[in-house]
Amino acid sequence: RPACAMDWQVLTRELSLYLESQVRVGLFGSGVGLSLVLGFGVAYACYYLSSIAKKPRLVASNDRFCRFLEEYCPVVTETYYPTIWCWEGRVQTLLRPFITSRPQVQYRNELIKTADGGQISLDWFDNNDSLYYPDATTRPTVLLLPGLTGTSQESYILHMIHQSETLGYRCVVFNNRGIAGEELLTPRTYCAANTEDLEAVIHHVHSLHPSAPFMAAGVSMGGMLLLNYLGKTGRDTPLMAAAVFSAGWNVFESVESLEKPLNWLLFNYYLTTCLQSSISRHRQMLEKLFDMDLVMKARTVREFDKQFTSVMFGYRTIDDYYEDASPCRKLKSVGIPVLCLNSVDDVFSPGHAIPVETAKQNANVALVLTSCGGHIGFLEGIWPRKCTYMDRVFKQFVQAMFEHGNKIFSM
Repeated sequence: RPACAMDWQVLTRELSLYLESQVRVGLFGSGVGLSLVLGFGVAYACYYLSSIAKKPRLVASNDRFCRFLEEYCPVVTETYYPTIWCWEGRVQTLLRPFITSRPQVQYRNELIKTADGGQISLDWFDNNDSLYYPDATTRPTVLLLPGLTGTSQESYILHMIHQSETLGYRCVVFNNRGIAGEELLTPRTYCAANTEDLEAVIHHVHSLHPSAPFMAAGVSMGGMLLLNYLGKTGRDTPLMAAAVFSAGWNVFESVESLEKPLNWLLFNYYLTTCLQSSISRHRQMLEKLFDMDLVMKARTVREFDKQFTSVMFGYRTIDDYYEDASPCRKLKSVGIPVLCLNSVDDVFSPGHAIPVETAKQNANVALVLTSCGGHIGFLEGIWPRKCTYMDRVFKQFVQAMFEHGNKIFSM
């Protein structure tokens, strides 16, 4: 038996070696397999370079604003090369939270009171070790607004702070009510249309550092809120400029896109559960005004907004709320320089709903539209762990405005 077992092992090993040699000879030794692999690689590279890697479309009616961006924020005119193995919008959207690194940031938390008795949590990155701006009174300040259920711990926020740190700037993150671990003191949360809390935060930050140059950057719903604030205030704001990333311009189009079967499965249902989770810990406070059992049965963002958000902020119908929350309606009134980055394959903000013609009617607005990038994706490089295209746009634009903003209307 031992001899038979040994013979069987030898036979098996020789057969394996023979098959491996035949595969090598049959595929690559003959050149057929190698040709197929090379042919596919060349075809994919040609498709990628011709249809995927493209320069963004820069939309701006103001020639001086365009020249300013070309000189001081050149990334908006350079070809964007999405990660070659995950350039599709949904894939970029899904992967970014998991694949990008999370820079370490030490925050100083501050709770401020609101006029209605509520409270807002601000997370400060003071950057007291800034070499470029050692004087805290004049250190440039960037206010950051996360997305719908986001906080100061989101990877894209941490990367923005990391970019700002290298430039010597101070950052403060505006966490919406009840999101960052603080308690709700009143039965009120937040929405994209109501700018009262943002106005209070901007006034508070400016009052603390009145001599410091002041900008804001908003992501997704944070960008919508920022645009709605700018459309409301016009030039009457202490902000000198703003940057907006992956904003949903038309809420009707956004929810319709998210309700398509695949998008509902990948994004809508999960986002709805995140919204429900964000308010469930405040149930005792909120059930004074809402049928929380009904709210927790929502299976789409639209259903959640119909039962909760629109009711909380006094809208007669959900359509009234969505109309008021859509930044495209207020874009004409923006009175300071604003750079807005969107990808046309963003299912949260469909390309056909981006207000290109409206943007052309306001000299203060510039749109940067990429063909790929998804929603807060914009991954680039073979292994996109660190800096994304969005991060580079943020860094260059903020630096351009803080250091050369006075030239924007003199070029």
